[in-house]
Amino acid sequence: MSKASVVLGCFYGDEGKGRTTDYLAQFADVSVRATGGNNAGHTINVNGVKFAMRLIPSGILSNKTIAVIGNGVVLNPEVLLGEIDMLKSHGIDVDKYLKISNKAHVIFPYHSNLDVMLENKRANKIGTTKNGIGPAYCDKYERCGIRMEDMYKDNFEAVIRHQVAVKNELLAAAGEPTCDADEVVAKYMDYAARLKMYVCDTVTLLHKYLKEDKYMVVEGAQATLLDIDFGSYPFVTSSNPTIGGILTGTGLSARDIGDVYGVIKAYSSRVGEGPYVTELKNEIGDRIRDLGHEYGTVTKRPRRCGWLDLVTLKYAIDINGVNYINLNHLDTIGKFSTFKACIAYNVNGVETTDFSTNEEFLRDATPVYKEFVGDFGDVSKCKTYEELPEAARVYIEYIEEYTGTKVKLIGTGADRENMIVRD
Repeated sequence: MSKASVVLGCFYGDEGKGRTTDYLAQFADVSVRATGGNNAGHTINVNGVKFAMRLIPSGILSNKTIAVIGNGVVLNPEVLLGEIDMLKSHGIDVDKYLKISNKAHVIFPYHSNLDVMLENKRANKIGTTKNGIGPAYCDKYERCGIRMEDMYKDNFEAVIRHQVAVKNELLAAAGEPTCDADEVVAKYMDYAARLKMYVCDTVTLLHKYLKEDKYMVVEGAQATLLDIDFGSYPFVTSSNPTIGGILTGTGLSARDIGDVYGVIKAYSSRVGEGPYVTELKNEIGDRIRDLGHEYGTVTKRPRRCGWLDLVTLKYAIDINGVNYINLNHLDTIGKFSTFKACIAYNVNGVETTDFSTNEEFLRDATPVYKEFVGDFGDVSKCKTYEELPEAARVYIEYIEEYTGTKVKLIGTGADRENMIVRD
């Protein structure tokens, strides 16, 4: 029976998971999105066209790969339909390849209103995208959420009206904008009709595909340090973008998982609030941002930038069972004459290579750096590992030695073909 390959981010997101999935999907029969909502985005350049994917697995761009939105995703129908229309305009046969889990929870307008209200009232801002992701997950675990399968029940309109009334009461009490029940009903009845052809029992479907020996790639949203359990809480997302979320967000079991690709950049970045040990609040951080085009796919917010943190990477590898690293933006870091990587933390005079998400630990941690030689030249033209300059290979091999994990995929530029694959 086939095994599923998994693609996960090792830091705070935006590592380039989409291009890793896009590469693997060239050989895949099935591509699956397991977690998150339209607060996450994958940007992929294909034949000069930039695709910003927010919900649909990026594997669909191969136009031969079945794309499955798993049960762990919270789904905004308006955003999804816009994405479907965009893909169809580029000749992608969405109707043939897209499948949506009947167990995926649906985002409603009141979720976004609640998201705005809660973020505005926080003493310490989290940096939410205000797209309603957190409140939708709250409803899921409070057991009042509405799933895709509920949209096709006879009582769907009554359920919507009840939820709108309950949420409006909360919003009105806080002096926030409320939702018009008639408008919500009309919109979501239309959404339900337009999406019905894609909705199915994806849990059964995925196991059927594996038994048919189909090659499957599963992608998570966000990344390890934004995990609700294992990230820098409370500055995290509302789901598990680690290996556990891959299982609960798809219905796959541990025995179904094969290779786990941990995606990193040759430096690091973060969007939103929260601790970030290797952040560079200076002209170097600004230069990394400009060279790497570090602005959010969904939010367009400038990302906070800094050197690669190998202490964090080792933690992410342990949490997720990563057996291959995908290193992106080698071309960006190679534009520096010298650059650094964090190899330990100094915490109140004690040096350690153990990571902790404890807020006080991270606040008191000072990075211990190792310096590397840059000036790699134009690595985008390199097609094999051996063609890379020696300085680039020294950096890559140090990452492998430090983490005990092979760097198998190396991103050398923005386009699909700028990927070195090591056997």
